[in-house]
Amino acid sequence: MAGRVRIMLVGGGSGGHITPLLAVAHELKKARPKAELVYVGQRGDGLGDIPSQDANIDKSYFVRAGKFRRYHGEGIRQIFDLPTLLKNIRDAWFVIVGICQSYKLLRNLRPDVILMKGGFVGVPVGLAAAWLKIPYITHDSDAIPGLANRIIARWAKMHAVALPKEIYRYPQDKTVAVGVPISHKFRPLTTTETRTVRGKLGLSKFKHIVFMTGGGLGARRLNNAVAACVPKLLQKYPDLAVVQLAGRKLEAELRVTYDTLLSKADRGHVFVEGFITNLHEYSGAADVVITRAGGTSIAEFAMQAKPCVVVPNPILAGGHQLKNAKVLEERHAVKVVSNAVLEENAEALLLPLFELLDHPAEAQTLGENFAKIAQPDAAHRLAVLLLEQVKD
Repeated sequence: MAGRVRIMLVGGGSGGHITPLLAVAHELKKARPKAELVYVGQRGDGLGDIPSQDANIDKSYFVRAGKFRRYHGEGIRQIFDLPTLLKNIRDAWFVIVGICQSYKLLRNLRPDVILMKGGFVGVPVGLAAAWLKIPYITHDSDAIPGLANRIIARWAKMHAVALPKEIYRYPQDKTVAVGVPISHKFRPLTTTETRTVRGKLGLSKFKHIVFMTGGGLGARRLNNAVAACVPKLLQKYPDLAVVQLAGRKLEAELRVTYDTLLSKADRGHVFVEGFITNLHEYSGAADVVITRAGGTSIAEFAMQAKPCVVVPNPILAGGHQLKNAKVLEERHAVKVVSNAVLEENAEALLLPLFELLDHPAEAQTLGENFAKIAQPDAAHRLAVLLLEQVKD
């Protein structure tokens, strides 16, 4: 392949969009070490600095993008909610600005191909790419494609998807199932490796570890539900540690909650982080993981064969997390606690946690069922698809 190869990776708004891009970037650099990888994110993204710090990303740029706010289950009521309407009108202007910025950026950089992972930054970049006739591939991690990818779908060269392609409404001849790209660092750990990782994280003195993540931006309701359960968890398991990935904006709030809720002795069993780059180590060290039902998190923990308690977010557009969780529950791959149940009783997480901590054999079976959906080569397959679009 002669000449410069420049590939653009576009996405943001959540860790579930960013971490798959970085996994693909790793595979692209393995295949084409001299390829220039450019990340484009949304201006103001709270996680936008993460790709810029990755060794495989050569340059980062940010453009304006607008979010169209709509919530699963709210129906027509959303249309008449004045604050939501005003924000949507404002963000429509952001999209126009973003299209202009994206057009200028793409005209100057002229990437060979673009990967659109999701997030609303994909709309201005995708429309500009279509105008300039720059090929791009979309990727969807969930059973229901995101709105941004649906908007730009008609001009896409190809649609890469996580699940069997037949369930998507994309043109079947342009759709290929590749799985969800995840970091190569996610893998099952042996007993010896688990012990080593626990020592590295300063958790070796604890017999049991529960790890909770609400995603890179956090999940306040899930944070508070876990906090409500901690006193009874520590009462039943005095040798247990709880590690919570609270989200950058919610970290300080959760620390104050625990400082108020727990005695000094019990407080030493709880570890709160805002954002971490070694999530695979914390989840790998855990006996049980509590998580939302985003496609990327599911793929990561399935790869580690982790027993998981899943609390799907019910209001995300299209109800895609509800569908993800339902598929997993039907396969006896996870334990599901609905958000509605959790709102009525914050301690509803205790029962599945007790079941998994008290019965290691049941936890192992759950993890093994979960591992059956893992697709370890997804990042490589997506990298190959991108490179196939690069002209000699």
